[in-house]
Amino acid sequence: MSEAVRKIIHVDMDAFYASVEQRDNPELRDKPVAVGHGARRGVVAAASYEARQFGVRSALPSVTAMRQCPELIFVRPRFDVYRAVSRQIHAIFAEFAELIEPLALDEAYLDVTANKGALATAWLTAKAIRARILAETGLTASAGVSYNKFLAKLASGQRKPNGQFAITPQEGPAFVEALPVAKFHGVGPATAARMHAAGIQTGADLKTWSLHDLQHRFGKSGGWYYAIARGEDHRAVNPNRERKSSGSETTFEEDLTDPAGIEAGVLAMADDVWDWCEKAGWRGRTVTVKIKWADFQQSTRSQSLAMPVDSRAMLHETSLGLIRSVFPLSKGIRLVGVTLSNFAAHQANVSPEPSLLFEPDTVV
Repeated sequence: MSEAVRKIIHVDMDAFYASVEQRDNPELRDKPVAVGHGARRGVVAAASYEARQFGVRSALPSVTAMRQCPELIFVRPRFDVYRAVSRQIHAIFAEFAELIEPLALDEAYLDVTANKGALATAWLTAKAIRARILAETGLTASAGVSYNKFLAKLASGQRKPNGQFAITPQEGPAFVEALPVAKFHGVGPATAARMHAAGIQTGADLKTWSLHDLQHRFGKSGGWYYAIARGEDHRAVNPNRERKSSGSETTFEEDLTDPAGIEAGVLAMADDVWDWCEKAGWRGRTVTVKIKWADFQQSTRSQSLAMPVDSRAMLHETSLGLIRSVFPLSKGIRLVGVTLSNFAAHQANVSPEPSLLFEPDTVV
């Protein structure tokens, strides 16, 4: 085994928001639950596995979700609770790995090459992490174990919920060849459609394309597609991965034309963004207000400041200035959002020592 081989675990909580709600309210257990707002213009933020059996998924309009699952129970999100549970989970991660790259409140990459947990294999490390999460939070997690981030992410979805799956270096290329490109992490519906139009249905099809042809067809992404078709991904797990933005948006119950109501929505979204910035300790220079009009057309207004936004009041003032630039209105507004970006860059300087055996044990 080459000493350059990394041992990566991708941990993904199972239906995180909905599972927290079911844990905290016994009346919701074993029932179809959607976290979100059940109002006419609401959307589903998360769905329990019972709800997913009816096709209820995140980002689905609430009206559609209720039509597909009349027994669906909507629960308003409690982000403070989700963040608190996330901190518990990340504290567990820190006992097993020095290199942890959070992707969201409910998932992260862990590089366990250095074997901080002193377990025989990465497979056993993933099992131990999942067991600790269950014992300390009452929630289940799934995990993928592999030699790079791309395959670890794919692996974590193979045994959901409450399972784990490993893809070894020997298995990686064949696993990718057999997989439909629409299931590749990072290949969205639009790109998958373009690939299908070009006759690329599976990883095996993608592998037949030369680097030059992929770059000609897909631009800068062509090199990435060429690599992952061969099971290659050299990205390191980066604990200080630069976050590019933090945003929040809301859809109004009715199309709004009243400036006061629209500004109130913008301020509420700015508060959400600032609360995250305060907890994370991040500051950004660019404020963007997103607008979705009654006819579903979208607009944005942005302003980059000389110095980072350093107070809630400053974010409020900038956001209001941007939304006021579209007044007076020629049509109603159905959605507004506020995003803060252009954060200060952070760099990691950590070199793991390759020592942990990769091969999974045979007992799950």
